[in-house]
Amino acid sequence: MTKAALGRTEFIALIAMLSATVAFSIDAMLPALPKIGSALSPNDPNNAQLVVTSFVLGLGLGTFFVGPISDSFGRKPVIIVGAAIYVIGAALAWMAPTLEMMFMARVLQGMGAAAPRIVSLAMVRDLFQGREMARILSFVMLVFSLIPAIAPTIGALLILVIGWRGIFGVFIGFIIVTCIWLALRQPESLSPENRRPLQVKPLLSAVGQVFAHPVVRLSIAVQTLCFAMLFSVLTTTQQIYDIRFGRGDEFHLWFALTATLAAGASILNAMLVVRLGMQKMVITVLAAQIFICGTMIIFSISDVLPEFGYFAYYVLWTTSVFALAGMTLGNLNAIALEPLGHIAGMAASVVGAVSTVGSVLIAIPIGQMFDGTPLPVAIGVLICAILAFCLMLILRAHATVTA
Repeated sequence: MTKAALGRTEFIALIAMLSATVAFSIDAMLPALPKIGSALSPNDPNNAQLVVTSFVLGLGLGTFFVGPISDSFGRKPVIIVGAAIYVIGAALAWMAPTLEMMFMARVLQGMGAAAPRIVSLAMVRDLFQGREMARILSFVMLVFSLIPAIAPTIGALLILVIGWRGIFGVFIGFIIVTCIWLALRQPESLSPENRRPLQVKPLLSAVGQVFAHPVVRLSIAVQTLCFAMLFSVLTTTQQIYDIRFGRGDEFHLWFALTATLAAGASILNAMLVVRLGMQKMVITVLAAQIFICGTMIIFSISDVLPEFGYFAYYVLWTTSVFALAGMTLGNLNAIALEPLGHIAGMAASVVGAVSTVGSVLIAIPIGQMFDGTPLPVAIGVLICAILAFCLMLILRAHATVTA
């Protein structure tokens, strides 16, 4: 088996940096949304949310292609080309004179970010197997989970020092440094004899096989709804902290707390999923979210709680939505891919792309309903949670494997 030329610690750090490109590119922008809205969309500040969702849309589109392309041309070239696309998108966003140009630039930036995010994990699979691969990925995910906690604070500091447009320059510097590190230190992990020719027919066949299986279709639908809940809350939370609670200056600190608490969800999932099974785990978490979200709606339309109590419950609710992602998405991905082991790589690209793009199409209208309070977003999230819960019950009835 090919061995990584880097030491284990350096290899983990490199893969974590590549994987963190997406989280950094999303979360560091959150403190900048009010300033972007004021500068580029003063008549409709809600449009600034699309700076986040347009990036995610590009990420979903890129995810469909980068895996199969890297199987044909190697991991490093695809990551470097993706990084170049990311740099072009970030540079265009930096200079964007209009919000429409900003959206197009962020879509391009997201498409480029798909390469370091997806292909870096393929490098781990190339170089390690079994428990050692799981161990490496655990360390990578541990580092990766810290990025959402610190990225908004980094973004807030950058705004103070260089302004919101300067954040895009930092994105460019981040990816360039990471790619230089990759180019100089990490050999290509996919040997020529293990590469497969890029063909459209196998990719279309994989798409057909993915959507032919009822359990896979249902799992993708539930993943889409879970992602939509996450992105709906993510794109509106800064506005809610600022407009509803008057805590815009503290937002990055509260977000860090929320992200840190939610990061433990993956660990909790690992402890419970063996006992409960993947399907039951997802159903239980969705049921809990329906209750928590329903309570959030009641508190939003009544004066049952004092102001600080209402704020504290909002923090709890957003934490629960972020935690839901950690306790559902991995399980749902495993459920979807289990019947598709013979085309796992291509199937993973299809599942990831469809669920990501679909979630953006749901999250955008939910976010645009923001009226200065958490109520519209909570209603949107509740509807998604109820639909996902019902689909999981149908999935369980159709399942051909024991979770």
